[in-house]
Amino acid sequence: MKTCSICVRGGSKGIPQKNIRPIAGKPLLLYTIQQALESHLFDAIAVSSDSTEILDVAQSVPGVMCIERPPELATDQAAKIPAIRHCHLEIEKKLGSQTKIAVDLDATSPLRSIEDIMSSIQMLEQNPDCTNVITGTPSRRSPYFNLVEEDTNGYVKLSKVTNPPIVRRQDAPRCFDMNASIYVWRRDILLNENFVVLPKTKIYEMPEERSFDIDSVLDFKIVEMLLKERGL
Repeated sequence: MKTCSICVRGGSKGIPQKNIRPIAGKPLLLYTIQQALESHLFDAIAVSSDSTEILDVAQSVPGVMCIERPPELATDQAAKIPAIRHCHLEIEKKLGSQTKIAVDLDATSPLRSIEDIMSSIQMLEQNPDCTNVITGTPSRRSPYFNLVEEDTNGYVKLSKVTNPPIVRRQDAPRCFDMNASIYVWRRDILLNENFVVLPKTKIYEMPEERSFDIDSVLDFKIVEMLLKERGL
């Protein structure tokens, strides 16, 4: 069994109510719900939230479960994995069956394709040693060349220093920006691990134009423009 969670909090600070704010003609959340439904990959799809307004939007779509997130999992300080874990366990209670593969789709990344979802799951299924799959896009800045970090004294240094130093970009390992779009876990890993990057995590590569994660008003405007260009 494969289950899909879409975990959305009501308390967005950067863009108030961003998860149900209309974008290119419909609430942001609906894009991810529709992708999950249209993929026909899941035995159950659930929206988890502490917000009645968000759950009302989700409830208007046939085939979607609504799960109320406990307050302690919905604070500004709360990590997301416990909320995702809670959602999938609640799905199992409702269905009376255990999931095998748990997928989380982030509502703030509506530019993913159904093929991205399918291929991320296939990557896990086709690699028996892989614990989980995350998605990302090639990094604009390499930690080996032009990504620096500041120390406690206010001085900067390269984020990744090797000995001997890497002098050609072609010799550096490929680096990715995690795009917060799709997460795929084996059930036991989701239940027992609290980090998304583990020793046997794989990354599914997505192009930059499908990797925008809405975290600011500017992100919102860019994603809305791209959605309109696609006629979505």
